[in-house]
Amino acid sequence: MNLSQIKPNTPRKYAKPRVGRGGKRGTTAGKGQKGQKSRSGRRMRPAERDLIQRLPKLRGTKNKRHTEPLPVLNLSDLEHAAKNGVISEKILGRRTKILGDGEIKIPVTIEGLPVSKSAREKIEAAGGKIIEEMKVAKVAKIVGTVKVAKTVAK
Repeated sequence: MNLSQIKPNTPRKYAKPRVGRGGKRGTTAGKGQKGQKSRSGRRMRPAERDLIQRLPKLRGTKNKRHTEPLPVLNLSDLEHAAKNGVISEKILGRRTKILGDGEIKIPVTIEGLPVSKSAREKIEAAGGKIIEEMKVAKVAKIVGTVKVAKTVAK
């Protein structure tokens, strides 16, 4: 006697369902009951997307500055910062705007820094000079060519 020859004592009252064949004969094909997971072509939404959507949106970024405003230095503080009567970005350590609050008594030369209108008037009234950024670049080029000329002459 083989296993294939064994028969049940009582025959089935109904046919065994053929699962996963589609149509009316099959059932759920191992996909459970209804819902998104049981449908064909289902694509689950990533959980990260739901987390990202919960974050607050950045509103109004087009109206904000792209650069931070420059730190300021008033004329009343300028006398302490001046070394040899010259103030530049190298001496201050960073790019700074000079404003006209206070008074200045000594002549000061400012190189390559932005200066307000009132500060410009007060500095020039005290006998100081303001060299613009473009002029500083031209002076550096001229100084560089002079150094080259001196080394060639030696």
